[in-house]
Amino acid sequence: MSDYAQWLAENDRYLADALADLRARLQRAAGRHEEPVAAAPHVADVPATATPQEPAAEQRHVSWLSRVFREHATPAVAPALPEAGASDTAAAEPAPAPILASTADASDAPPAFTPALQLLAQRLGLSDFERDVLLLCIGMELDTRMPALCAQAQHDMSKPWPTFALAFAVFDQPTWDAMAPERPLRYWRLLEIHQPGPQPLIGAALSADERIVNFAKGLNYIDDRLMPLLTPLGTDSLPPSQQAVADRLIDHLRHIPFGEPLPTVQLIGTDSTSKQAIAQTVAATFGAQAFRLSAQLLPPGTADQDALARLWRRESLLMSVALYVDASAVDATEAASGPVRRFLARTGGLLFVDTREPWNDSGAHVLGAEVARPTAMEQRTVWQHLLGEGADQHARQLSGHFDFNLGKIGQVAHTALAATGQRLEGLGEALWQGALARTRPALDQLAQRIDPKATWDDLKLPDTEKNLLHQIADQVAQRSTVYDDWGFRERMNRGLSISALFAGESGTGKTMAAEAIAHALSLSLYRIDLSAVVSKYIGETEKNLRMLFDAAEEGGTILFFDEADALFGKRSEVKDSHDRYANIEVNYLLQRLESFRGLAILATNQKGALDSAFLRRLRFVINFPFPGVAEREAIWSSVFPPQLAIGPLDVARLARLALTGGSIQGIALNAAFLAARAGVQITMPLILEAARAEFQKIGKPVNEADFRWLESAGGQA
Repeated sequence: MSDYAQWLAENDRYLADALADLRARLQRAAGRHEEPVAAAPHVADVPATATPQEPAAEQRHVSWLSRVFREHATPAVAPALPEAGASDTAAAEPAPAPILASTADASDAPPAFTPALQLLAQRLGLSDFERDVLLLCIGMELDTRMPALCAQAQHDMSKPWPTFALAFAVFDQPTWDAMAPERPLRYWRLLEIHQPGPQPLIGAALSADERIVNFAKGLNYIDDRLMPLLTPLGTDSLPPSQQAVADRLIDHLRHIPFGEPLPTVQLIGTDSTSKQAIAQTVAATFGAQAFRLSAQLLPPGTADQDALARLWRRESLLMSVALYVDASAVDATEAASGPVRRFLARTGGLLFVDTREPWNDSGAHVLGAEVARPTAMEQRTVWQHLLGEGADQHARQLSGHFDFNLGKIGQVAHTALAATGQRLEGLGEALWQGALARTRPALDQLAQRIDPKATWDDLKLPDTEKNLLHQIADQVAQRSTVYDDWGFRERMNRGLSISALFAGESGTGKTMAAEAIAHALSLSLYRIDLSAVVSKYIGETEKNLRMLFDAAEEGGTILFFDEADALFGKRSEVKDSHDRYANIEVNYLLQRLESFRGLAILATNQKGALDSAFLRRLRFVINFPFPGVAEREAIWSSVFPPQLAIGPLDVARLARLALTGGSIQGIALNAAFLAARAGVQITMPLILEAARAEFQKIGKPVNEADFRWLESAGGQA
């Protein structure tokens, strides 16, 4: 028989004896003198198990926190690890936790047998009388004879239930303060009081809370009212950088003086998955299982929040559990975070809170820790380990372009290996597409994804500008080698971001150049919709930008800020609050651009409107000139698809029209529609007709002679 099975058998015998004594007392109170139960000691006569003495300082092998969790420990069984490809936070449902658990240190070991009811009394601070009242209510759930005996003992057959008045009459040394709201029976909601109308409390019907009845029977589950709100955190191994964070937290908690309240551990950063892994590692060190509670599930009312906090505090005394409150989507402002802060202040035990930014809680007992994703070298090591031999180049490429936590790396790797049958052939493409697919959902809600179709050959620019564009692509491709292999990341805190400014008139090829870079690097290209980012409400623009950059930090993405002067304009002299907050937006953008791991491209046709601080921080500034005759000839020569039926073209004459590449693209498309309507091939008259309309559209003067085509004259006007 296992230790737990033996303990359950002992606990059942204890309850049977206690209930037999309780029946005898009720019978005596009813005036029915039957044969006494000889071997039925009263619960109050059973001495409470003494708390183990604290060992001498030189004998301590664990901190007081470990003993708090492990003394008569009731740890939740750690959930099974999720299979590869499962959700980052997925975990198996925890099994019921036994009340008896082994301990690693003999000095902290509890006595061989302690009944569950005694454990409950010790942990929740019940007096002997309060424990007896609770047993009376528990007995109603365990013994079908109890309702009739309660009615007989109260000399009223219409009252087949326990009351405080009945408890005063049946048990020894009753105390009136047991009915007080601040005493354990009512404070911890161990009893439910059914008090209709003006009925006095002493005569109200009592019943035991279902969770408490289960505990007394030896079934230690998380309360059913909490489980729909909670998700057990899985146990994952941590990379060295994150393990160092966990070790610092563990060391701090170990050295908290006995009797002082535990601090709230504030985990700061954008990667909730890594923070959850650290929280569970810390909790597991002290023998506890951590559960996640989303801040969005907190009830809005103060009374409901207090009830939830008290319910959790009760669980933390009955089981070795820790609470992880996910407030990553909550702003740090007092208005937004106030309800979460109030809940945290009412919640005890080992408590973690997930925030993106530090919360300044004056006077609050908070232990903060910054949590980042694994370093690039750690990610490369994990990729190599999962992909096996022969995949070093894939690991290098993926760690250089993507910034994933261990959970996502595992998902991408296992999915790609399964799709390719563990073969290296096609593995690189499967890995790359799988990684891109996991970066897109968050960004698709914040920006417009552009399918990059343009290539280097499509760009008709002077050699100087083309070379600069190639340099941008080369630096993005080789940054892992320079930053990580050659050690620049360890020597520099700033200046590692790659950002570029594309300046020039509309239609000069800025967007096409961004597409060509994305196409060459096989990266996603997202155009930032300024109408969805800039807000007239103070603070909303920074919030939208933070969400955008946070979503793009995982990599595989090029951010393209079109018409950037509207967002990156010059900071102005502060004359009112609007000027001050506008400058704050610019300052925030400067900081995020410097720390952004990916490639950010700013495009503008008003370079002079940009703040000079941006220009100093940009690694590349490329001016897109108005195309000359040679460039226009090259554009006209390649503007039409090769499968299109085209008549003889006078490219030299078309190149004399002072137009940008964007306008030429528009003319070619309009000419194609004119030809499709007429049912003929594209000819010079149709192109000139479309060109004339383009001149009128952009407000350029129209010289009719430039758009006249005389076939008989060999195409001369």
